Amino acid sequence: MFVKAWAVDEVGKDPLSSLAIGTWWGFRVIARSFLCVAAFLVAWSSTVLAAPEVRRVEKGNLILENVPDTPVSLRERLRMYQAARGAGLMDFAPDGRSILVQTRFGETGQLHRVDAPYAMRRQITFYDEPVNFAIYRPGKWPKRTILFSRDTGGDEMFQLYLLDERTGDVVRLSDGKTRNTDAVFSRDGKWVAWTSVPADSARYRVMVADASDPKSARVVLEEDGSWSAANFSPDNQTLAVTRDISVSDQQIWLLDLINARKAQLLPSPVKIYRGAPVYSPDGNTLFYITDEDSEYRRIVRHDLRTDDKDFLTQDIRWDVEALEMAPNGRTLAFAVNEGGTSQIYLLDTRKGRKSPGPRLLPGVVERLRFSADGRKLGYTLNGTAGRDAFVWDVGKRTAVQWTDSEVGGLDKSAFVAPQLVDYETFDALDGKPRRVPAFVYKPQGVGKFPVLVSIHGGPESQFRPNFNPFIQYLVQELKVAVVAPNVRGSTGYGKYFVDLDNGNRRLDSVKDIGATLNWIAKQPDMEPRRVAVYGGSYGGYMSYASMIDYGDRLAAGISVVGISSFATFLNNTSGYRRDLRRVEYGDERDPRMREFLDRISPLTNVAKIKKPIFIVQGANDPRVPASEAAQMLKAIRANGAEAWYMLAKDEGHGFQKQKNRDALNEAIAAFLKMKLLGQRLE
Repeated sequence: MFVKAWAVDEVGKDPLSSLAIGTWWGFRVIARSFLCVAAFLVAWSSTVLAAPEVRRVEKGNLILENVPDTPVSLRERLRMYQAARGAGLMDFAPDGRSILVQTRFGETGQLHRVDAPYAMRRQITFYDEPVNFAIYRPGKWPKRTILFSRDTGGDEMFQLYLLDERTGDVVRLSDGKTRNTDAVFSRDGKWVAWTSVPADSARYRVMVADASDPKSARVVLEEDGSWSAANFSPDNQTLAVTRDISVSDQQIWLLDLINARKAQLLPSPVKIYRGAPVYSPDGNTLFYITDEDSEYRRIVRHDLRTDDKDFLTQDIRWDVEALEMAPNGRTLAFAVNEGGTSQIYLLDTRKGRKSPGPRLLPGVVERLRFSADGRKLGYTLNGTAGRDAFVWDVGKRTAVQWTDSEVGGLDKSAFVAPQLVDYETFDALDGKPRRVPAFVYKPQGVGKFPVLVSIHGGPESQFRPNFNPFIQYLVQELKVAVVAPNVRGSTGYGKYFVDLDNGNRRLDSVKDIGATLNWIAKQPDMEPRRVAVYGGSYGGYMSYASMIDYGDRLAAGISVVGISSFATFLNNTSGYRRDLRRVEYGDERDPRMREFLDRISPLTNVAKIKKPIFIVQGANDPRVPASEAAQMLKAIRANGAEAWYMLAKDEGHGFQKQKNRDALNEAIAAFLKMKLLGQRLE
C-alpha cells in the first residue's frame, strides 16, 4: 500500500475584518483589472503586426505549431532510447507461482503474467488506453479474477473492471459515469471497496460491493472532501477510510459497515498526517504512517481497544512512504525514502523489531506486495538502469529479478547515474543558509556543458532517480547536463520543508531556482550562458516563472501542462481536487489572495518572456485544463516572442501513448538543439 500525497494551504480569516477589507480590496482589484485590460490592449495593438508567423500542421491526434520536422538522423538515434520499456509489479497470483506486471509492447502499458524469473510475459489486456492499476482477488474462488482500472484519452475518469483470467471475460464494476479509484479487496476476497466521485464534483462516495456481483454496489459513505477506501477489518464489519485535507493533513476514519456510522481516529486540533492504515489479523490493532510529534513520517502500532500507541521507527530520520502487511500479520514490510532513494525494511509486528530487507541498487521502490503465504515479498525497483519487478524470499533472504526490460539495444552499464548535491539558497535555517538538494546528471568527458534544469511537478512531489531514457539521451547524445532540484515545497525532506511554498510564499520556490542558477554558474564544467528550464504541471508554472524572473540567464524554456494563471486554473480544474489545490496555492475567492495570485501568475507577467519557449498540452487534461496553455500561448505571441506548441487530442495530464511520447521527445530534442545548443537541424 503506497501513501498518496495531496496538496494545500489554509487561509484563516476574521469574518468581520474580511468583509471590510474584502470590499476595499474588491474595488482595488476591479480598478487593477481595468488597468490590466487597457495595458494589454495597448501592448496587443503595438505588437499584433509584428507577431511571428505560425506554422500549423496536424499529424494524427497531434496539433503542432512552429514545430519543425524531425531530421532522420535525430529520430533514428533517439529511437533507441525511446524503445526502452519498464515493467512494474502489480500483484502475486493467488497461488503465489506467478506475478502480474504492467509493461508496454505496443502503444500503451498493459497487463502481463510472468510465470518464472525472466520468463515470457503473457499479455492479458489489449486496450488502446493504458491499464495503470491491477490486483488479484484474494482467496480461493472458482474464477481467478483481476480487478483493474483504465480511463479514456487521459481524462482520468477511471472505470473499474473485473477480468476472468481464464476466459478473458470482462465485467465493469463501476457505473461508467464517475471517477473511480482506491479499490481494495477484503482479506477473504468477498468484498471490494473503492472511491467514486462524479465529474467536476467535490462530493465523494465510498462504495462497497460483493466481488461476485457487481450489481450489488452500494454507497456506504457520501461526504464533501477527498475520501478514500483504505482497508477492511478482518471480520469485514469495518472499513478504514482516509480523508485528505492536504499533503500534511490526513485523517483516518473507521466506518462501521453494519450500522453505517463512522468515527475519526484520534481527532486533533492541529495538522497531523495519518495514512496507509492496515489491520492486524485479530482486528484489535491498526498500523499506520504518521508524522505526529515528528518532522518525518513513522509507523505507529495503535491498540484500538485502549488507544495506546507505539512509534516503531523512531530511529529512522526519513519518511516511511509505503507499508504492506503479510497475510499472517506477523510481518510488516515498509519502504523509506532516504533522500530520494528507497530502502526496504521488515518489522516484526509483535515485538516491534525491524530488520533490513533486500539490498537495493540506488532507485525508487514503487510497490510492495506479499504472496498469499507471506513467504515472498514482491516489489518494483525503478533506477538508473531500468524499471523491473523483483521477488524476495523472506526466509532465505534472497532477491531474484523476474523481469529484465529492454532498453532499445543500449548498454545499461553506460547509463549515467546522478550525483546528489546541495547548495545554498537565499534564506537561513537555524542561523545557517538553507540548502537545496538536487540530482545532477553529467556527460562523460571534460568541457563546458550546456544545462537543462528539470523541475518536478506537484508541487508536493520530489525528483527521484527513476529510470529516464530521455535524460540518458540528453546526457549521452546531446552532451547536456541535467540538474533536477528539489526546491522548497518538495516532499521527502520533512513536513516543515513541504509547507515552505504555500500560499503567499509561492515565489520563494522560484527563488530556489535562482539559487540553482547561481550554483550552475560556479561549476567549472557547466556553461552558465547556455541554460534552459523544463517542467511539467506545477513544474510547468515554475518554467514560466523562471523565464520571467531569470530570463536574462536562460536561453529557452519548456512548459508541459503548466499553470499560467492561478485564478483561472483554480476555477477550471476538476471539482474533485479544487479544494485540495486551494490549500496549497491559496483561495482565489479571498480578495487579498486573489490579488496576490494574479500578481504572481505568469499570464500577468508574460511580457517579460523574451526567449523561445515550447508549450505542451493534453486536450483532455482534467487537472491543468488546456485553456491554461492556450491563453499563455496567445499572450506570448502577442508580445512577439517565439513559441512552439504541441497539443495532443487523445491525452490528458501528460502523454501516455508511445506514439505521442515519441513525437514529443523528438520535438523537445529539436528545440534544445536549436535554442540551447545553437545548432541547425540536419
